[in-house]
Amino acid sequence: MKLKTKIHLLTTLLMLVILVSTNSGIYFLYEKLAYNTEYKQLQHRADELSRALSQLDAQTNIQQVIRAYLPTDGAVRVYDEHDTLKMKVQAELDMPDVAYITFKMPAIWTDGTVVQIELEQSMEEITSTMSLLKVILMVVTVLAAIPIFLASLALGRLILQPLERLNKTMKRSTDTGKYEKMELTDKGKDELTEISRTFNSMMEKLEQHYQKQQQFVSNASHELKTPITVIESYAKLLLRRGFENEEVTKESLQAIANESGRMHEMVLQLLELAKNKEQLEIQWAHIELAPLLEKATAQMQQAYHRPFSVHGSVPARIYSDEKMLKQLLFILLDNARKYSEGEVRVHASENDQYVLITIQDYGVGIPEAHIPHLFERFYRVGEDRNRKTGGTGLGLAIAKELADQLGITIEVESTVDKGSSFTLFVPRKEELQ
Repeated sequence: MKLKTKIHLLTTLLMLVILVSTNSGIYFLYEKLAYNTEYKQLQHRADELSRALSQLDAQTNIQQVIRAYLPTDGAVRVYDEHDTLKMKVQAELDMPDVAYITFKMPAIWTDGTVVQIELEQSMEEITSTMSLLKVILMVVTVLAAIPIFLASLALGRLILQPLERLNKTMKRSTDTGKYEKMELTDKGKDELTEISRTFNSMMEKLEQHYQKQQQFVSNASHELKTPITVIESYAKLLLRRGFENEEVTKESLQAIANESGRMHEMVLQLLELAKNKEQLEIQWAHIELAPLLEKATAQMQQAYHRPFSVHGSVPARIYSDEKMLKQLLFILLDNARKYSEGEVRVHASENDQYVLITIQDYGVGIPEAHIPHLFERFYRVGEDRNRKTGGTGLGLAIAKELADQLGITIEVESTVDKGSSFTLFVPRKEELQ
């Protein structure tokens, strides 16, 4: 069953149930009120008749008096103390076979004895009125069902039109392979309009991610093609002349080893980028910052036989993920090592909002025009110097991914031929409860 049919049936059925319930309530309430009113009037008439009888004497025409209090289409019966019918007065019209209400009460008869007076009232008029009311309510229910059904049609159209447009847009996207967007015909703030806006926003982000993916695959293919080409060329050279010339063999093997290592590093970094994009769970904890910096610089110094030093008033502790922060520091320290010859300095300080960690090198520097693009994948400031240092153009992209996950901002300052500084702004966190 289609959604439109479900809406029509459910809304119409619901409104009919409400109408029938309401009209039934009206009918039974009116019936109860009508019978109560008739009963109270009969009781009042009986009270008046009782008072009138108590003031009569034996010479009065009692039947005539009783007839004066006779209910319309009803009767009055008088019973003695032995429940024997003593007198009966009823309307001259034939009393139809309909429902009656009766009321009994004691009264003083003219001879001073106590009798029971029973008044009986026909409900023919009430029954006719209730029958007419039933017909009226049924007609009203049927007539009300027409606009209810039309309203359900309008409601179904109002709800389903945006959904149908959304469905058509998605089908066009599937058929054409493009990221189709919905046309927003109004500036409303209802939920259906918000769905359309959310869909358009989603399609824009999907398109952006797709373009980035395509660019990433293209760049990765381009970057991997170069070392593969070099390896292939030197392998062919080995096959041609490697068995005859030892120098050619050494040169070829060295080039193959270098390019294989660079390609291995690039693949690892590509995998690291993919892993970071999955937003791995961060293990937040208090970290002793001074030992972390000392250990990271000591490891770099041992690995590359270069001076790495820590300066400044290092804050006692920070709140972050130790493994991810250490990886971020290694990337920036290695980047500083590649593009400088002298000492790499790490300076730590703090203010009211951040803990600042600065990695400073005194190398070739970076031209100002290149600084905004440093964290883009495969971006190279200079092709020659990246080939010389073995850079892949992925290290700083990984650093940016890590920093974003930790809520850290990276700022870069650089002067050509004087060096560069990368400053990490680590936000202060609340103490663990």
